[in-house]
Amino acid sequence: MKIDRLILGAYETNCYVLRNSDASKDCLVIDPGLRAEELIAFLGEHTLNPTAIALTHGHADHIAGVTLLRTSFPRVKVYIHKLDADMLTQPERNLSVLAGERIRSDPADMLVEEQSVVEQADVRLEVLHTPGHTPGGICLYARDEGVVFTNDTLFAESIGRADFPGGNMSELLQSIRQKLLALPDHTKVYPGHGPITTIAQEKAHNPFLK
Repeated sequence: MKIDRLILGAYETNCYVLRNSDASKDCLVIDPGLRAEELIAFLGEHTLNPTAIALTHGHADHIAGVTLLRTSFPRVKVYIHKLDADMLTQPERNLSVLAGERIRSDPADMLVEEQSVVEQADVRLEVLHTPGHTPGGICLYARDEGVVFTNDTLFAESIGRADFPGGNMSELLQSIRQKLLALPDHTKVYPGHGPITTIAQEKAHNPFLK
């Protein structure tokens, strides 16, 4: 699997563009960020066709780019967990109002839950429901490639915030320990912000998991 990472917007959100191989033109986008213009330019430069957007959760810095991507690629399908689905349409819930904006988009095309599979562009991602940062936060696991996209649940030597509405620290820690630390140690971790890490690295060095 080919993975490209773009760092988008003022909150430096990691957006990932996944393809089956370097030669593939269809792709799957994870979290198009707060500002998607750079993503649109990247897709155009490489003549890529996004067939789907997988949203790890509903905060504005991860979902705001959905509208521009849908405008540029009208056939793209949007996936989000059912518990975060209304964050696409409600600025109060996606927290954009805290930044003086009212970000909203049309509803998702597909609602997922634990054990759902997002299979688009010859890429297969298993949905791990990891509440704590938001009620419908998910991580996306590419089992065959040994890769997990951990949204704002787990970072390199850190964890996500749980003090936003809908957040819960005990749920967050339970999600990490039961769903993520149970993955093989060699699993590469691609978080919603910051550098790439591994499950082994976080087990050994993450101070929040001691």
